[in-house]
Amino acid sequence: MDTCVFCKIAGGEIPVEPVYQDDTVIAFNDASPQAPVHVLVIPRTHHAHLGDGVPDATLARLFGAVPEVARRTGVADSGYRVIVNAGPDANQTVPHLHVHVMGGRGMTHGMVSFEGEAHG
Repeated sequence: MDTCVFCKIAGGEIPVEPVYQDDTVIAFNDASPQAPVHVLVIPRTHHAHLGDGVPDATLARLFGAVPEVARRTGVADSGYRVIVNAGPDANQTVPHLHVHVMGGRGMTHGMVSFEGEAHG
């Protein structure tokens, strides 16, 4: 897609320092990190989200890259969180399938919250 920022990254139009890459996916540091390690793994082909007819082989490479990203960023042994947001209600801000790999500090148990929901 011409206007998709992640397509531009995948195509080399917007330079990033890859944490990991192969012919199907590229991983790079999030521009607005929410943890000391916050890497995005994206497919090189455009898919808006998980429900967008993503081929099984692409999903396998996307999620298969996660342990290597964790190893390369030093969080494989201490633990990391993997998050996929799908759609606006999930706060997916870029409509291109991507996986967040987050770690580098202890995380709270409550991994999600919802607008207007009281937390105890």
